[in-house]
Amino acid sequence: MKIISYNVNGIRAAVNKGFIDWIKAANPDVICLQEIKAMKEQLDINLFEEAGYIYNYWFSAEKKGYSGVAILSKIKPDHVEYGTGIVSMDAEGRNLRADFDGVSVMSLYLPSGTNDARLNHKLEYMDMFQDYINTLKKDTPNLIICGDYNICHEEIDIHNPKMKGVSGFLPVEREWIGNFIKSGFIDSFRFMNPELQQYSWWSYRANARANNKGWRLDYAMVSEPLQENIKRAVILSEAVHSDHCPILVEIDK
Repeated sequence: MKIISYNVNGIRAAVNKGFIDWIKAANPDVICLQEIKAMKEQLDINLFEEAGYIYNYWFSAEKKGYSGVAILSKIKPDHVEYGTGIVSMDAEGRNLRADFDGVSVMSLYLPSGTNDARLNHKLEYMDMFQDYINTLKKDTPNLIICGDYNICHEEIDIHNPKMKGVSGFLPVEREWIGNFIKSGFIDSFRFMNPELQQYSWWSYRANARANNKGWRLDYAMVSEPLQENIKRAVILSEAVHSDHCPILVEIDK
């Protein structure tokens, strides 16, 4: 199973930048999208179906033009779960899960902490999400949580490790993602590429992408029971439809 995760920073804008041709060439079995910034009725669903993704699921935020996640699949899922049942999380359209024959794939978009209020919201969300996953894993042990976590874990994951006072690389955020991994997950990219310094997001400011001044914010977290099934995990930095680039994990089912 080839899975791609991609924060598209607006699916309609990404489509206008050639996303459909790109997804045909990349040819994942499943693609998890974040920050779609659209309602399903605003999209030409035929474009995705004609690309082979006849099973497509959209979970938008209540606020128009904001947040939202999606899962597009060539494989028919056994079950699709919209949200977590936690109102503050679901209002922002941040979690969507599809189950495929014993493996469950989630598209996740963690909040950013752009100011004090949003940072507090992010920290609260992270705690609730951890509790939710702890419970989910009891019945769904084979879990792959793909998405934009809006956190760099280690110094190797950011171009300037001295940026310790900036949300996304705060000690409390780094500690949380470290504890999340310790709770039973594998950071698939780091597992397969222990010393490779690559990024998945670049600011639009100061020519950051051209200068590779980036952050690794996007992860495919694979639950420990699937460790031996991880065959490949890479960052697809050549894709340029967004300020993020896609990540890929291949699982041998």
